[in-house]
Amino acid sequence: MAARTELPNALLRRITDAGYYPELVADTLDLAVGGEPVRSFFVHAETTFDLDTVRRHLTALVLTSSRLVFVHADDHGGDDEHGEVPHAVATTESVALEAIRAVGVTHVVANPQRYRAGKFGREINLLINWGGVQRLDLEQASCGDPNCDADHGYTGALMGDDLPLRISADAEGADAVSDAIAFARELSAAVAAR
Repeated sequence: MAARTELPNALLRRITDAGYYPELVADTLDLAVGGEPVRSFFVHAETTFDLDTVRRHLTALVLTSSRLVFVHADDHGGDDEHGEVPHAVATTESVALEAIRAVGVTHVVANPQRYRAGKFGREINLLINWGGVQRLDLEQASCGDPNCDADHGYTGALMGDDLPLRISADAEGADAVSDAIAFARELSAAVAAR
């Protein structure tokens, strides 16, 4: 991998270790970071399976003193838009820390009666919200009377869903969960300081 002065070597190693077009991901991320010093980072690779297709996806998140910068990179087969040749698409986004509304971490802990302080479980869900994407979950409302057949309309919840990541020790290793927790801690502190 070519040397990049803007990105720390540890970040470049994580991108390379993820094994998903490291030069493309590093160049794209380097451009988006724009020379700002990197305070913290997290690299998350995931593979999904459709009926007849294996898709790879990589998300690299970088925290600077003023922004959350990230790149998503995906596999795509040949299509009408890009021709018959398989290709990858790498997209960056930059969000000002002042714009981040919430950093949520859900811990999934098996056998919680045996939980030991500082272990946090085998899986976490990290959700970063800045209001760019919202999801509305609706369901029919009821009054609680099992014999009532009146139309009570709908009830629902509006949830921010800008950047959700699921990190599992069983799939990615215990270090990935620890790294995600460390990044969430740094990001939460940076957002709170704003």
